[in-house]
Amino acid sequence: MSRDRYVDFLRAWAILLVVLGHWLITGLIRHPDGEITAPELLATVPWTQWLTLGFQIMPLFFLAGGHAAAGSWARARAAGGSAAGWVGQRAVRLLLPTAVYSGLVLLAVGVCSALGVDRATLALVGWAMAMQFWFLPVYLLLSALTPVLYSLHERWGLRVPVGMGVVGLGVGILVAAGDASSRGSAVEAIGALNYLLVWGVVYQLGLCWRDGLLGGDGDEGTAPRARARAVAMAVGGGAGFALLVGPGPFPVSLILVTGEELSNTNPPSAAMLAWSLAQVGVALLIAPVVRRVLERARVRRAVRVLGAGSMALYLWHMLPVLIVAAAFYLTGLAPEPRYGSTGWWALRVPWLLVLGVVLVGVVRALRPVERALASVEVRVRPGAGIRGAAAWRMWAGLGVSVWALTHFAGHGFAYGGEFPVWPAVGLTLGVVTLCAALPRRDDGDSRSDGSDADDNDGGVEAQEAGRARRSGRSGQAQPSGRVRRGRRVPEEAARLGRSPAERETRR
Repeated sequence: MSRDRYVDFLRAWAILLVVLGHWLITGLIRHPDGEITAPELLATVPWTQWLTLGFQIMPLFFLAGGHAAAGSWARARAAGGSAAGWVGQRAVRLLLPTAVYSGLVLLAVGVCSALGVDRATLALVGWAMAMQFWFLPVYLLLSALTPVLYSLHERWGLRVPVGMGVVGLGVGILVAAGDASSRGSAVEAIGALNYLLVWGVVYQLGLCWRDGLLGGDGDEGTAPRARARAVAMAVGGGAGFALLVGPGPFPVSLILVTGEELSNTNPPSAAMLAWSLAQVGVALLIAPVVRRVLERARVRRAVRVLGAGSMALYLWHMLPVLIVAAAFYLTGLAPEPRYGSTGWWALRVPWLLVLGVVLVGVVRALRPVERALASVEVRVRPGAGIRGAAAWRMWAGLGVSVWALTHFAGHGFAYGGEFPVWPAVGLTLGVVTLCAALPRRDDGDSRSDGSDADDNDGGVEAQEAGRARRSGRSGQAQPSGRVRRGRRVPEEAARLGRSPAERETRR
């Protein structure tokens, strides 16, 4: 089966821009008394809000995630797996490294709190180390809903994301129309639905893309209908965004800015929905060109390396900021031109380079941990076909974990400079409960490297099956990949004992 390397590229590109974007907007200032602060660049230098149009790339990650999830769930369902088993396995794949990361950060918070570290400093660092967490509860919820979303997709196709988009647009308008006081109560609660509706539209488009409704594997540039849809999304989404942020009430920044009455991300707004559609359209239009570039061995190798380390990059990319702050700012070695000045921007280049070097060292140091987690994962993740009480334990563990991650995403690891006791307990209990659902016995899709990468099956056969299903030529979608049964846990544990990067280089 051919592999759609373009989906891998989208995922790798999204992670890379997230890391660079967070580093770019993080600026440190050392005051005469030795205190280090991190002014909010988007609020201090307002024109930088336009930069978020290029760095807010998460719609592409949800698009690639939907594409990958569709293939994985189709294979698992065809092999007789249950929804609980499939969701549980994907949840464990994300939550194990997240739990290790959170545990180490919380341990550091506890030690620093006991040593009397300044509460404001502790709260700032705790927020920085959790600033990327907003994505995890949303993605876990969409993964949990995938069996339902895929069934709706098989029945209604593109009408599903269209319907979700209409509802999301209505919710966004309702939030924008409410006054400041109402946004703190009922309207804010309703607005939270857009975390699933707006990002769910892009995720659902990934399902449609895999089944050929948006073109695929080179068809994007040749099929007139697919190209017309891509152009419509790119042009329509871009025009809609311009209207919503120009004469409309929404800000241009696609990242939360302190002090703004409306936000495009908290919750995702109608403007974010429009920009997401524009990104999807552009991604489909440039796919043929990028696929030709991906035929080069060096480019493919770079994409594989980034994809293999995506979870580590995503979780740990703010740690280098703390290391550099301690090495250069606490010691007073870092040059400090006026914040936002030309000299300050010139120093962004060495700033990014130094952080990149430190991150490479961090990721390499984490390889033994990744190998250990890969071995643990294959032993503790739920069985592919769990049902009954085991399934209920899985859903309960997932729910508690999502609650804890949502708290960390909104408050950081040390809100108010205090140790978050209940969220820490919740994440621990949630992950333990999820892993204790039942050890796996027969995994319908045993390929796993800690990411969605192995769920990407290229889509050629999947698109043919999707077309046949929609035209009535086939009563059931055929599995889009080989199903390997009966592999013993020790054998797979030995294979997964290698780090993701090592496994990718052996392919």
